[in-house]
Amino acid sequence: MAPTIETVLCTLGYDEADLDQLRAAFAPAEFVHCRPDDDARITATLERAEVALLAGDLDDRHLAAPRIGWIHCDHAGLNKSARPAIFERGIALTGSAGRSGPALAQHAFHFALALSYDTSAALRQQAGHRWAPPESIRERGCLWGKTLGIIGFGHTGRQMAALGRAFGMRVIVYRRSDSEAPEDVDRMLSADRGDPLDPLLEESDVIMLAVGLSDETHQLIGKRELGLLKADALLINLARGGVVDQQALIEALRDGRIGGAGLDVTDPEPLPEHSELWDLPNVMITPHHTLPMPDKTQRSIDVMIANREHYLRGEPMINAATPRDRYTVG
Repeated sequence: MAPTIETVLCTLGYDEADLDQLRAAFAPAEFVHCRPDDDARITATLERAEVALLAGDLDDRHLAAPRIGWIHCDHAGLNKSARPAIFERGIALTGSAGRSGPALAQHAFHFALALSYDTSAALRQQAGHRWAPPESIRERGCLWGKTLGIIGFGHTGRQMAALGRAFGMRVIVYRRSDSEAPEDVDRMLSADRGDPLDPLLEESDVIMLAVGLSDETHQLIGKRELGLLKADALLINLARGGVVDQQALIEALRDGRIGGAGLDVTDPEPLPEHSELWDLPNVMITPHHTLPMPDKTQRSIDVMIANREHYLRGEPMINAATPRDRYTVG
């Protein structure tokens, strides 16, 4: 039987003009918009809703909803929502990956440039009115001619590759599925093809993480992998904190076995005040926050509207989670 949409639950914090786009797209379905903390109305609506458009992650109420067929979580990483029960029930789970891809890629290169130029030391020189480059950058080279390794090749990974090419870097990618290398990529490695991750780690001067967090990628970068990096390599994580064994990373940074790290994500979050990461001189930290895209909300809306058609037609949906995306070990 083809799916139908008679009732939509929406907890998105959009303004009315943006919500009106969704109301029109899902018409003539009943469109129930409420705050994420309006538990009574959410629970009542879930008794009849086939679709839920959520500001955050799903919870047990959504999994127990008797008619639910599609849940959209309005963010990129679905690791908190990709539970085994979702796939057991055959519920379609989608997200808004890609809406911030260009900004995230720029954020990664902000880290790469700031660490390469030792911006923190340069600012100290400036504050002291000293006209001299920091000693730390005298032997460092610019990004041009270096090798960029990207782990994960979704929306953000593709943007990273394009920027890497613009900076004159050689680009190696490691991704889950097997595919040909686009023109921005010099070498494509694939887990499904049986390629090891090691060559990327050994050859790269800058490693950028843009992979989803799942059982397959939990602590993908651990002590062994960190041991393969060059002594001056930079590790930049724009993925999820759980992709890296954080204690192993702290030890590698503290002992000078890698050059530095740029971290927009940590494990756990928020990063505890007592974490050693705060005070390591070769680390830059941002609090899981990047500059917004000017059309970020519209990009999310476009995905949801397109997925409405895919859902009703029984077609593959944009940014759909699969059983391989489930995260149970973290």
